[in-house]
Amino acid sequence: MSQPFIVVIPARYASSRFPGKPLKEIAGKPMLQHVWQQAMKSAAEQVVIATDDERIAQACERFGALVVMTRADHESGTDRLAEVAQQLNLPDDAIVVNVQGDEPLIPPSVINQVAENLAKTTEAAIATLAEPILDAQSLFNPNVVKVCSDKNGLALSFSRAPFPWARDSFANQPEQLPADVPYRRHIGIYAYRAGFLADFVRWGSCWLENTERLEQLRAMWHGVRIHVADAVEAPPAGVDTEEDLIRVKAILEK
Repeated sequence: MSQPFIVVIPARYASSRFPGKPLKEIAGKPMLQHVWQQAMKSAAEQVVIATDDERIAQACERFGALVVMTRADHESGTDRLAEVAQQLNLPDDAIVVNVQGDEPLIPPSVINQVAENLAKTTEAAIATLAEPILDAQSLFNPNVVKVCSDKNGLALSFSRAPFPWARDSFANQPEQLPADVPYRRHIGIYAYRAGFLADFVRWGSCWLENTERLEQLRAMWHGVRIHVADAVEAPPAGVDTEEDLIRVKAILEK
């Protein structure tokens, strides 16, 4: 790696959709432990779990993870990351990779990739990943976040809406993707420069972020550049529901 980086895994117990999700057992271990083990296989010089819940902290200590206790009033995982960066006294140019605590199958290769991309892109404060969209159903699904970037790999925008809008093609065949448009799905893994995280919290949300419910639009609203590249390895879907948990258990319990 061209520059050292750390991984922070935010983990909340009090989820409205799936309470206690990080501690759900998969193959004899809490789900969070699987995430941590995948992150430990990356090139990160340190892997930290950030939580506001003692039950999660105690579980982490049992499997040997480093835990940073944070406030309970954070509105987002990025806000929690900012507090971790502050507690660890990270320099402004330090690279912090945010790995979601509900992705027990995340490939270590994509963690390394997003950190390396940010290290090489000096004009960006954030790096993230994407993958091609190959069907119209995904393009028109608001739960699939779309991203479009410029010739230098810097994001132009993110949206839940289908974009760019292929005016002529969709007028004739709305159910078919035009072959000459590289539609891409955003993959929610980020690398940040630590100094940016402090700015992110200080700015507060903007109307564009609140409308789309996409945090990265706050950064773009303030002119921050975001590097986007296609993932070297497609990360399997994370765990949002009980059905997802059953699917991941079937994979990891083989």
